[in-house]
Amino acid sequence: MDYVSTRGAAPVLDFRGVTLAGLASDGGLYVPRAWPELSHAALRAMRDLSYAETAVRVMRPFVGASLDGAQFARLVHTVYDDFGHPAVTPLVQLDSRHWLLELHHGPTLAFKDIALQLLGRLFEAFLGDSGSGITILGATSGDTGSAAIHAVAGRPGMRIVMLHPAGRVSEVQRRQMTTVMAANVHNIAIEGSFDDAQALVKALFNDAAFRAEMALSAVNSINWARLMAQVVYYVFSAVRLGAPDAPVSFAVPTGNFGDVFAGHVAARMGLPVRRLVVATNENDIVARALALGDYSRQRVLATASPSMDIQVSSNFERLLFDLADNDGPATAARMAAFESTGRLAIGPEILARAGERFLGVRVDGATMQQTVAQVHETTGLLVDPHTAIGIAAARVAAGSTEGPIVSLATAHPAKFPEAVERATGIRPPLPRRIGHIMDRSERMTRLPADAEALKAHMRALAPAREAA
Repeated sequence: MDYVSTRGAAPVLDFRGVTLAGLASDGGLYVPRAWPELSHAALRAMRDLSYAETAVRVMRPFVGASLDGAQFARLVHTVYDDFGHPAVTPLVQLDSRHWLLELHHGPTLAFKDIALQLLGRLFEAFLGDSGSGITILGATSGDTGSAAIHAVAGRPGMRIVMLHPAGRVSEVQRRQMTTVMAANVHNIAIEGSFDDAQALVKALFNDAAFRAEMALSAVNSINWARLMAQVVYYVFSAVRLGAPDAPVSFAVPTGNFGDVFAGHVAARMGLPVRRLVVATNENDIVARALALGDYSRQRVLATASPSMDIQVSSNFERLLFDLADNDGPATAARMAAFESTGRLAIGPEILARAGERFLGVRVDGATMQQTVAQVHETTGLLVDPHTAIGIAAARVAAGSTEGPIVSLATAHPAKFPEAVERATGIRPPLPRRIGHIMDRSERMTRLPADAEALKAHMRALAPAREAA
């Protein structure tokens, strides 16, 4: 399996190479040169498999020769055979057509655990006994950070530097990062938005000398291995609802576009996906792009669904590349225009192709809160604000599509207790396994949104501190 950059100028790499590299050297994102295929027979054969068994079959073609089959299978089973729920990603029925796919049963109560627990093991396997080490640099709008930190804390050969926008994540989200005292974990609160933090990450990756000096690697969804692992739960849920003999639609709360792009990958592999509903909050750049062809950056609004408070969705570049038939130079030109002007006009041909699978839906805060209340009233379930946005968008889409619709429950409601309590009058308690974080001390550094300040801080993090 070969991987190419969306901008066409970076070296072709294998799976090991793209996992350790993260961002391509030309500023693009890596994708497979060709999509592996899942036949209808192969999909039917997965109906009775465990999640781990399904994961091995879905992901194996992407790994290629980078890991032998037995080693990869052992690694996958190590991750998923001891998850917080025996089904890993259980389905819960909301009504006659509508299902909830619970993705929050991992150690940090968010869907990011499903991919990042695996990514931590992949880093460990690829570094092995080489004696080399990596600095994992990431930005988080709330959930990626804690999931990544939990996956690599205390592991040899790795240190992690995680940026979050100061004051723009929930207290639970922040404490899940800042109360981890492992010597190889470094949290930085950036004075600005998530987009500012993400821009810093890209700037440091695009500085070739600094990237080499620090041996940078990525855990954000710019890292292909993240998306690969997320493809699995689309397949796992769809075959339990009748695929491949009946198509399934998915509604996905969307910020950085990685989770919903994984659904697109599943469809490109052969999973019969009728519709991917791209659910945004008031930060609606992707919904506007899909509806009007207007991919333009606006001011980031702080909302009760902070993980979606994003106006630059990195993985949208992967979709543009795919819809442009893997035209790297054209994608590079589009992204250069966007990076210089904050605006990208999507042509009618690409927009029409996107419309065959994607539907963008903007959900405001009032509708989100009403949905949290209504779901609890009719089903007894508590859902977090992001999940509620997906459910509300699914209801909008239900009138224009047939068959089952699966909404992705991306976070546990206890991660956003204030928003849930406002809507339902019930404050969801933290599960016992993480309830202690509210009593623990925190450790983080506050920095301006300045690349040189961040570089200086990272250089000051002597490796001896991680080894202590």
